[in-house]
Amino acid sequence: MILSVSMRTDIPAFYSEWFINRYHEGFVDVRNPFNKNLVSRIFFKDVDLILFCSKNPLPILPYLKEITQPILFHITITGYKEDIESNIHNKKEIIDSVKEISKIIGKQNTIVRYDPIFISNQYSIEYHIKAFKKLCELLTGYIDKIIISFIDNYKNVRKNKNKLQIKEFTEEDYKIIGTEFSKIAHSNGIKVHTCFEDTNLVEYGLDKGECLSHDLAFKLTGKTNFKNWTARKEKKCNCVQMVDIGEYNTCSNFCFYCYANYDEEKVLKNKEKHDPKSSLLIGYLSNSDIIKIREK
Repeated sequence: MILSVSMRTDIPAFYSEWFINRYHEGFVDVRNPFNKNLVSRIFFKDVDLILFCSKNPLPILPYLKEITQPILFHITITGYKEDIESNIHNKKEIIDSVKEISKIIGKQNTIVRYDPIFISNQYSIEYHIKAFKKLCELLTGYIDKIIISFIDNYKNVRKNKNKLQIKEFTEEDYKIIGTEFSKIAHSNGIKVHTCFEDTNLVEYGLDKGECLSHDLAFKLTGKTNFKNWTARKEKKCNCVQMVDIGEYNTCSNFCFYCYANYDEEKVLKNKEKHDPKSSLLIGYLSNSDIIKIREK
């Protein structure tokens, strides 16, 4: 089993104490997002690999050496400012944390994401090229790979369209991004590829790969029995199946393009229900809950 920590919320940034408590306790409970009384219980002894996803890994850093399973870490760093990412930690310190993670788990397991990319009057193609160049130069020698993706039309994106002021990409825009990003990354010894994208930039020098491919999963775990990620089957994603332990509407990064939040008031109410000692990320188990053991 591969554990995602987490694509539904930023557990490393806001819930690291809870996670390490669950890790030492030996199990974690996760509510089904579509059936709140159905709870999956996951035992860490059944976990082959942990994929951390975060915009601020600093709080989890002191705990990484306590984890015995292989770790893959995705850290998202963009060039956007507070007008788009309203509650992101200091990015210089985040870049420093990437270097520390690389020293602990290896640069091959430390992956940076520059996503989602959108363009506007404020954030032009030229702006992104400059930001991407600076990022690559600062992380030369600490990472092997950067993943990029383009903004999708999520509910939160539609709600914040007046703040984002997104311009539609042209084929020429894709060509410039692909050509320039590829040239910049390769000059710094870094591979750059897209994942889960309809737009193929291979012809412009980028690789097309997966966030977590079957080959990488085998390299990290020695196992080949992982299925494709069924949650993305409709878009032919070739990432391996992962089990996410997060919960939607619980992330305090408050990025205006976020797919996992759509109600900031609910985020604040959910965080009030968080207890680092609970087996659930938000709230507690009730008598009406049905607990099922998640199989490997």
